[in-house]
Amino acid sequence: MRRSVPVTMATQHPDNAGSPWWKDDAFVTTQDEIEEVMILFKELPIDEYMWDWEGKYVDEAVGEKLFSRGEKFFRTHPFGTDIHLTYRIPAFDGEKIHRMARAFMNILALSDLARDIGVSRPPVTEMFLPLTTSALQPIRVREAFNEIAGYHRSVFHRGKKVDAELLKLFDVTPLVEDVPSLLSIDKILRPYWTKLVKENPDAQARGQRLFLARSDPAMNAGLVPAVLAVKVALSVAKEVADDLDMDVYPVLGTGSLPFRGSVNPQYTDTFLEQYAGVRTYSIQSAFRYDYPKDEVKKALLKIQKEAPKRRIVSIPDSDKKKIMKLCALFSDIWKPTIETISPLINEVASYLPKRRERLQHIGLFGYSRGIGKVRLPRAIGFTAALYSVGVPPELIATGRGLVAAAEAGLLETVEQYYPALREDLKHAGKYLNRENLSMMAKKKSVFRDIEQGIDAIRKILEIDLGPEKPHHLLHRNLTSSIYQRLQVPDLGKDSISREIVEAGVIRKSLG
Repeated sequence: MRRSVPVTMATQHPDNAGSPWWKDDAFVTTQDEIEEVMILFKELPIDEYMWDWEGKYVDEAVGEKLFSRGEKFFRTHPFGTDIHLTYRIPAFDGEKIHRMARAFMNILALSDLARDIGVSRPPVTEMFLPLTTSALQPIRVREAFNEIAGYHRSVFHRGKKVDAELLKLFDVTPLVEDVPSLLSIDKILRPYWTKLVKENPDAQARGQRLFLARSDPAMNAGLVPAVLAVKVALSVAKEVADDLDMDVYPVLGTGSLPFRGSVNPQYTDTFLEQYAGVRTYSIQSAFRYDYPKDEVKKALLKIQKEAPKRRIVSIPDSDKKKIMKLCALFSDIWKPTIETISPLINEVASYLPKRRERLQHIGLFGYSRGIGKVRLPRAIGFTAALYSVGVPPELIATGRGLVAAAEAGLLETVEQYYPALREDLKHAGKYLNRENLSMMAKKKSVFRDIEQGIDAIRKILEIDLGPEKPHHLLHRNLTSSIYQRLQVPDLGKDSISREIVEAGVIRKSLG
């Protein structure tokens, strides 16, 4: 039986600069998130909501609260057919596993709840597994879930007839978040999907989903490698699925700004073409709340209509090798640059206002991402920090990478598989503050390298970078003020934070 495949997936990523239309302020509490689920399903063309158990506080009574507040709605729009609730569980690293254990038991408890109130299908039947780098991870998570489900059945359903077929509904979907893993995704998918199909023919009949990140690969390797690696992963996923005689339904995790995917209401034609074959797009907070609601609704309807029509672009093996070389060229420029400027990124990120009740970057329950030996904010804070000083991350390393690509005879490959490159860079370039960059360059040579790279973008791609309209000039002025205030910290954190938000509102995304 083929699955009902969602196309528009709302997530809890806190990248909105402005306030949701249904709140007076921009901060969404854990308690607000229940209301958010109800509002988005009722008022926007949203097919799926990703409930995040990774790196944030979680309302574990989500099932009871949803059914109690919207029983009529959820009976007429049942989970698993009309709408979907999917858990992003914590990464399975064998260490901090208490949150995963809670997620497992929560899913099983929701299954019991559905049975108790006469709902035919469990509300949650799929788990996204972050930081997947090998087939063993989703295999072990699936085995662990099945084992816990067995204990649950033996303890709480002793003597009762519980449908053993129920477990066949549950899926563990790999979420792949780094460029090396995207480029070698065959090593993850082939063993995992082969095992699934062997153990459960239903898995083959209904097809499989695959979650590809776009933000973290960009943060760790740069803009161009992130896009090219996703294109390779899509092509390989289709090849593996064809070999196993099943369908594949890719999910792409994207933000509104070009560095994080360019998925926003004003860019639909471009990203639908750029990521042809993606079946489900993540619709993050900035997409939903930093644009007029009518514009958001119109864009979502277009995505729902057009995305299923697009087919994955097949990449020949010869071009895959070229792309691997390109990713190395760009990444080798990106990583040392980001390591060098990481103090500035971390400093600016410390002034960002909170938008969700996430766990702290450090501390008892802390987690973080980084490059090399340096720790960095998560992708939203990383992107926001660089935009806030007028140096969009899209413009870092890209020009020097294009020079290296041209020297290697690979520039045509970049343009072939990243057709939106010019448009992405032109969009990001509207928020470039050359004066800030020039002042930074006088202090550190790495910023002179960034200046040279920006000149290379202009020469190679023949595009102009810089403010074009009055609101771009206002953004430039705000980033000038932010940078100057950073030089005199005693001017106050509140002033810097306020201007960071004002700039984010102008570009329609915090980060």
